Parts: sequence; structure tokens; C-alpha cells
Amino acid sequence: MILSEVRDPRLITIRRGGALTDADHHRLALWAATCAEHVLALFELARPDDPRPRGAIAAARRWVADEIPMMQARAAGGHAMGAARDLRGAPRFAAYAAGQAAAVTHVADHDLGAAAYAIKAVRAAAPAADAVAAGRAECRWQQRRLPVEVRDLVLDDQRLRNHLCWWAFDG
Repeated sequence: MILSEVRDPRLITIRRGGALTDADHHRLALWAATCAEHVLALFELARPDDPRPRGAIAAARRWVADEIPMMQARAAGGHAMGAARDLRGAPRFAAYAAGQAAAVTHVADHDLGAAAYAIKAVRAAAPAADAVAAGRAECRWQQRRLPVEVRDLVLDDQRLRNHLCWWAFDG
């Protein structure tokens, strides 16, 4: 469970009574898609013929471009998570990262889910002795790609929800 019981108003859109602009919501969705895409090969090596996680990442981007409605992008995220069900380790976490990226279109807080699952995928793919370092490197890679407009928000949210995200953002 990556979502807090009490939602941060900074991650709720203005039209729903929060402070998040549509532009920043879009930035979060694109960043989450980038995080998920970075580890997508870990899923595709296990299931090269399953397009659902790649489709979810594309759906998040298409939502930002106003090419599809939120419900369609969110549904693609659910299908990506379905692709993970019978898998274990890195492929499973990579598919979940893609699903979370598409779910950002519905609830912006899912951005950390995409990032955290991507970190879990990298850790799971690395030799045990290198897993922590690999996860830290992935986290730094993600943080370097944060848009400046949402950087402070995401870094603060990582600090606040790190315990809900399997301590993925340590280091």
C-alpha cells in the first residue's frame, strides 16, 4: 500500500479541492512513465509477447497529450498490473511500475508507486550483494529526471511516504 490514509492536498488537483495544477499532474504522470519505462525490459525479457505494461506507459503519455480520457489510461494500468500476477521478482515489479504510472492519471499519488516499484525491480534483478547499491543508483537516476516544477514536492513526498513504499527512497 503506497497511499497514505490522509491524502496530501498538494497531490490533489485544484478541481478536487487540492493544490495540484493540471500541468504539474501531467509532469508527475510523465515522470512516473519515465521511471516505469526505465525498467520495462525486465518485464519484457520474461514476457516479450505481453504488451500490457508497455501499453500502460503509453497510455499515461497519451493522457498527458489529451489523446485519451483518464478512465482509459487507468484501465490500461489495471491491465499492466494483471500482467504481473503470476510473475515474481523483477518482471513482476516492472509490470507493477507500469501499472502505477498509468494510475497517476487518476490519482497523482501513484507517481511514487511507479518509482518505488521500479527501484524494487532493479534491486530484484541485481545480484544479492549489489541489490542495495543498484536500488540507490536507480533512485538517483529517477531523481535526476524530476521536472524542476515538481522536484521539491516529490522529494518531500518520498520522505513522507518512504515507509509506505518499502523504504525504496533510502540513500
